[in-house]
Amino acid sequence: MRRATPSRSPEERRHGERTAEVVVVSEPADRARAFRALHLGPRPLILPNAWDVPSARMFEEAGFPAVATSSAGVMVSLGYPDGESIGRTVYLEATRRIVRVVSVPASVDIVSGFGRTPRAVATTARKALATGAVGINLEDGDPSGPGLVPETVQVRKIEAIRCVGRGTGVPIVINARTDALRRVRGSDRARMEEAIRRSIAYRDAGADCVYPMGLVSAGSIRTFVEALRCPVNVMIRPGLPTVAELTRLGVKRVSFGPSASYAALGLLRRASLEVRSKGTYRALLDGAITFDELNRLALPRATPGRRR
Repeated sequence: MRRATPSRSPEERRHGERTAEVVVVSEPADRARAFRALHLGPRPLILPNAWDVPSARMFEEAGFPAVATSSAGVMVSLGYPDGESIGRTVYLEATRRIVRVVSVPASVDIVSGFGRTPRAVATTARKALATGAVGINLEDGDPSGPGLVPETVQVRKIEAIRCVGRGTGVPIVINARTDALRRVRGSDRARMEEAIRRSIAYRDAGADCVYPMGLVSAGSIRTFVEALRCPVNVMIRPGLPTVAELTRLGVKRVSFGPSASYAALGLLRRASLEVRSKGTYRALLDGAITFDELNRLALPRATPGRRR
C-alpha cells in the first residue's frame, strides 16, 4: 500500500480546516488521483527529485507527500550523462527500484520519451507505469541536437501518454516540460512567447502541469502563470523566489530537479577537501546518519497495514 497526504475535501475548504491524517492509497488509479490533487491545493506541491533508493526514502522520511526521479541524478549515478544515451530498460529498472521502495505517489522523468514517435513514447509511458509510477515528466528538448522537438510531434506524444492512461485505467499526471526559454534563438520576449505558446498547446493536449525550464524571476513567473491558468512547475535554482512568494505568484509545483544531487556531491567535495587539507572530519561527520539508518533506507517504510 502507498500513503499520500490528501488534498482538502470540499467540506474542509468550506470550513477552512485541513486534516493532518495520512490516508492509505493502495491502487495505482487512487495514487494518481491523490498525486493530481496535490497540484490543486492552496500551496505549491514541493516535489523532491531522488536519484536512488536511499535518497527517495530520505525524502519520504522527511515528510514529502510525493517523490519524483531526477533523470540527471539517476543517469549520472549509473555512469551515463543526462540524456538518452542510457538504454530505456536500464534506466527504467533503476527507477523501478526507487518507486517500489516508497509508499507515497511517485513520478518518473522519462526525458524526451526514449523515442521519436508518439507510439514509441507511449511504450515508454506504459513501461513507466509498470514500475508503479503514477506521474510522468516529458520534455520537448531534442535529444539529438540543440533544438526542440516540433510542437505538433510533442503534442501527439502527450496525447499518446494520455491514451495510455485511459487504456490502463490510471489517470497519469503528465508534467510537460518545455526548454523553449533555453533553446529558442532570439530575444527574451521571443523565448517567453514560444514557451507560453508551446505550454498552452501541451496543456490542451492533456498535460496536467506545465514546466518552463529556466523560469526564475518573479515577474516572468507571474506572466507565465497568468497566461497558462493551469498548474505550473518551477525548479529550485539560484535566484528562485521563496516558497511563500511562489505561492503568492500562483505556482502549484516546485521541484528539486538535480539540486539535491548537487548539494550531496558538494558536501562530499567539501568533506574531501577538509580531510585532505586539514586532516579533520567535521564536514564528513556533522549531521551524518548512522549505519542502522542507512540500512533502513534500503527497505520500504513500515506503515500500518502495508503489504510487504
